[in-house]
Amino acid sequence: MTKSEATSRILVVDDEADMLTTCRKILVLENYEVDTAASAAEGFDLYSARRHDLVITDLRMPNVGGMELMARIRELVPDQLVVMLTAYSTIENAIAAIRSGAFDFLRKPFTMDELLVVVLRALRFRALREENAELSKSLPRSFKADPIVGRSKEIRQALQALGKVCEIDVPVLISGETGTGKELFAQVLHDNSARRDGPFIAVNCAAIPEALLESELFGYERGAFTGASASRSGLIESASGGTLLLDEIGDMPMVLQGKLLRTLETGHVRRLGSDRERAVDFRVVSATHRDLGAMVGEGTFRSDLHFRINVVHLVVPPLREREGDVAVLAEHFFERFRSRTRRAIDGISAAAMLILEQYGWPGNVRELRNAIERAGAFAESTQVMPEDLPPALLSAVEGGQIAVEGGSFRESRHAAVERFERGYISKQLRLAGGNVTQAAHLSRLTRQAFHRLMSKYGIQGDDFRD
Repeated sequence: MTKSEATSRILVVDDEADMLTTCRKILVLENYEVDTAASAAEGFDLYSARRHDLVITDLRMPNVGGMELMARIRELVPDQLVVMLTAYSTIENAIAAIRSGAFDFLRKPFTMDELLVVVLRALRFRALREENAELSKSLPRSFKADPIVGRSKEIRQALQALGKVCEIDVPVLISGETGTGKELFAQVLHDNSARRDGPFIAVNCAAIPEALLESELFGYERGAFTGASASRSGLIESASGGTLLLDEIGDMPMVLQGKLLRTLETGHVRRLGSDRERAVDFRVVSATHRDLGAMVGEGTFRSDLHFRINVVHLVVPPLREREGDVAVLAEHFFERFRSRTRRAIDGISAAAMLILEQYGWPGNVRELRNAIERAGAFAESTQVMPEDLPPALLSAVEGGQIAVEGGSFRESRHAAVERFERGYISKQLRLAGGNVTQAAHLSRLTRQAFHRLMSKYGIQGDDFRD
């Protein structure tokens, strides 16, 4: 939890006194500042006097309900984050609240962990929104980089560099490891350029066989080769008026590098089998995970083409160097997966997030996205758990590449489970003032199961009485 999240102010509004007491205890233990109100009117007065980072309100209350309260609050602060509390019988109304702008909802009764997951997700979303707003101030007013998610210093610096070259109609070389999002950067570059109304044509030079790449790029006339039954324009012609992305340009054959250079120098393209040149006007953006400078030294990439495409050089940082962005991206991909599949999963557990944040991500953002979608598909509980993660991540834990705990994977998992159970039982007893029956109810465990856990760790209820 970041410092900004730990000192956040939360307003809880509910007409049930026990619910207010429980929420206050849970949130105060996590170092949040908490105000409570027993009615919508009282809640609105508290909010008016002291703005809150998050509002949690019951959906149904006497006189004025949660929807009306949210509407009144948003007259003061239009983007205020609101979480709705609802009983199972009002779930359709809760979904309607989401459509009306509520950030999320919690079904009653909920566990301590379920409440904290929703609160943490909302506050992380708020922090990301604020940091993106700060970033926007340092970029041109019209610059939009919504598809690129992240709040690390490294990604902000990359976006600032991107914003400076959008309106400068010169060739750009984007380099970065596989999976970092180079094509996404190129798309944002195009969308914010003077050519935004023209086409954006992307071609992966490594994915097209060498024998076909020339005809794909330059086009051909009828009869130029066997099977050319009709004339066809190439991707270079199709990009005229817009942007041509040459992804993985380091894999382009040397013979085509010379032909591409001539097109870039003259602004004309000649189809295969034609003696006529056609004028083209496009911006070339190149992307590669290779070191083109080293390839020039090795003689596998033309130096003159390198100079021509490398007027401006942008570097997309690898995910392992983007401090704090793994959690932000994981939440982003999870929300996108949940909204697309409508699976009833509340979030990513703290244990799973710990593994995600410590993994090295050799496949970068693409690998993280695939990992979250896989985990979401395999999750059997209300949260994504460590065992739902891809085998590569669990192997990294077992092999010691991720230091969740000392020892083997099984030892580490056993120690983590024991630490969680001990802390969880103690926290529930603290919330219940030492009352074992009430603590078991909060945990949604039978009294016998709760007592067995107390005995396992030598925990006494009397130690938590007021």
